Amino acid sequence: MLKLFYTPATCSLASHIALEEAGASYEAHRVDFSKAEQTKPEYLAVNPKGRVPALVTDRGTLTETPAILTYIAQTFPGARLAPNDDPFEFARLQSFLSYLCSTVHVAHAHARRGARWADDPAAHEAMKAKVSKNMADCFALIEGTMFAGPFTMGDTYTIADPYLFTIASWLEGDGVDPAQFPKILDHRNRMAERRAVAKVLDVVRS
Repeated sequence: MLKLFYTPATCSLASHIALEEAGASYEAHRVDFSKAEQTKPEYLAVNPKGRVPALVTDRGTLTETPAILTYIAQTFPGARLAPNDDPFEFARLQSFLSYLCSTVHVAHAHARRGARWADDPAAHEAMKAKVSKNMADCFALIEGTMFAGPFTMGDTYTIADPYLFTIASWLEGDGVDPAQFPKILDHRNRMAERRAVAKVLDVVRS
């Protein structure tokens, strides 16, 4: 059975939702950051990076959200969570996942994880001061040129949808009014109404 290690209010929500959408048989294990469980030997044995998500499979452990999402889509092809038979569309999907991972999530992290990039407290404050603008710029690009609608990649729901939903849920906390991005806000609201999303949110909020 698959085992997903997750923490509330993190990007692990995307993988959690994708597993539920795929109809996968899995166990969800909470990693409590408030108790620094991600730094304990027990969890580092699962994921030496000390981060979430981590997905334990019968062939080993996968980390990094784009990789886990892709694994879920390809392991459960009947769920049709990715265009596995179309190389161009699959690459286009990977491009979106990569942007969320390497650019948008990093922009968000500058508000809370400045120590990853600098030791100077003044530098941390400077990074925090840029988060709102950087996140707004990222979502302006997504809204204007990347989001196809009604789902992220077009007419079909894919693994990009729970990932976008997850990161879009951070906007208010980053000082960005999501009303600036009506297509993304509508997508976020529709996602929250999906059975799989509601089920996972009940678990992570409990």
